[in-house]
Amino acid sequence: MEEGCVFCRIVAGELPASVVHEDEFVLAFMDIAQLSAAHVLVIPKGHAETIDQLPPDAAGPLMSGVVRVAAAVRSAFAPDGISVWQSNGEAAGQEVPHVHFHVLARRAGDKLIRLNQPEEQADLAERERRAGLLREALG
Repeated sequence: MEEGCVFCRIVAGELPASVVHEDEFVLAFMDIAQLSAAHVLVIPKGHAETIDQLPPDAAGPLMSGVVRVAAAVRSAFAPDGISVWQSNGEAAGQEVPHVHFHVLARRAGDKLIRLNQPEEQADLAERERRAGLLREALG
């Protein structure tokens, strides 16, 4: 548990939450700011601030929890669609420094979270250059 982390305090039972799912590794609960009929946060029980700090053995159970919650959202709310998003760092919009996925029921025309399309696409040479940087970083 990370001292001062609101999500760690929820995991520890120190703060209330409307729990949707819990297992050994994952906790899923309703977001306090409901953006749709179902807006669920899925978090690892162990603290990691950003996804790149998440231990590899926690990633599988976390994504499994996201998939289970998404299936439950579809079953319970029959949405037109489901959005799953995850942000890392303040510049990306992360408000709580504990890895978490948002799972939202979506309705056509709800105007929530639309990705902007770039005005022009990067050419193949530039995409290949960027891919090379990532391949190098991956080893």
